[in-house]
Amino acid sequence: MRELKFGVFLPFYAFSHEGTQTKQYFGYIQDIALKCERLGYHSLWLDDHLMFKDSSILECWTTLSALSSKTRTIRLGTMATCNSFRHPALLAKMTATIDNISKGRLELGIGSGIQQAEHVSYGLPFPKPSDRTSRLNESVEIIKKMWTQEKTSYAGKHYQINEAFCEPKPVQKPHPPITIAGGGEKLTLKVTAQHADRYDWGCLTSLEQYKHKMEVLQKYCKATGRDYREIEKSCWPGGQVFIASQRRELDEKLSQRKPRNMSIGDFEKTNLVGTPEQCLRSIQQYVDLGVTFFMLFFGDLPSTDGLKLFAETIIKTLN
Repeated sequence: MRELKFGVFLPFYAFSHEGTQTKQYFGYIQDIALKCERLGYHSLWLDDHLMFKDSSILECWTTLSALSSKTRTIRLGTMATCNSFRHPALLAKMTATIDNISKGRLELGIGSGIQQAEHVSYGLPFPKPSDRTSRLNESVEIIKKMWTQEKTSYAGKHYQINEAFCEPKPVQKPHPPITIAGGGEKLTLKVTAQHADRYDWGCLTSLEQYKHKMEVLQKYCKATGRDYREIEKSCWPGGQVFIASQRRELDEKLSQRKPRNMSIGDFEKTNLVGTPEQCLRSIQQYVDLGVTFFMLFFGDLPSTDGLKLFAETIIKTLN
């Protein structure tokens, strides 16, 4: 069995409760990244958005580049890079560069993109889902070729490159791991079956839904001749994670963070909420299915109380 890994998702909206000033934004991210590293988390993941209304958002890849020079051991990734924001040849070059700067700690999470508003505002095309997924498939093919070939030419429906060099190559061999984000059963899971080293379906509301996705992916792997066991099993144990030693602490956290029009009971149904013992039981269900990677979004961020308690109890127990 593979070692269990726990990654921390750190989206721009993790700081919305603190009224974070733009000039302090990177400082918050850096402090949390270093805290995660000290606590033994496997990886830190940033989301990839250019805008969301008038929120302060740092561009993810330049932020990861800065983090790669500040950290030493924690792996750094995107959940998920929006394929349509950058030409795949450019993305291959960017990611190879960061893998070199970080001495082989890059994780590439990539998806077809879902936010139409930011595409329109930035003057980027936002085609129908089938075209976006087709572009994603070609992009991953190009990126892998440029990471591994001396020079790359490619003539696809959406992208064309001619004798493109990408030097230096990534440090990781044969290449940095690729996580395909998205659980669409008609389109995205086909790309996952062909290219993913790990999948990411986001938060599913039940164990039964998770098992169903696994079955669909297995069918696509069989159809493409891919060994399903090569793809690392990943899950979000809840949309957000709220963990505390006592129920009173949990209720205080939940009352501060849950939507006003939602009961605590309903809020708990879509999030991982509990004491360390309760959270451990929930996670063990996925471990029993063969899951070895867990993506965690701590709902009390930028406080690191939950992050610390989870590491000292759950991770310490399971590893």
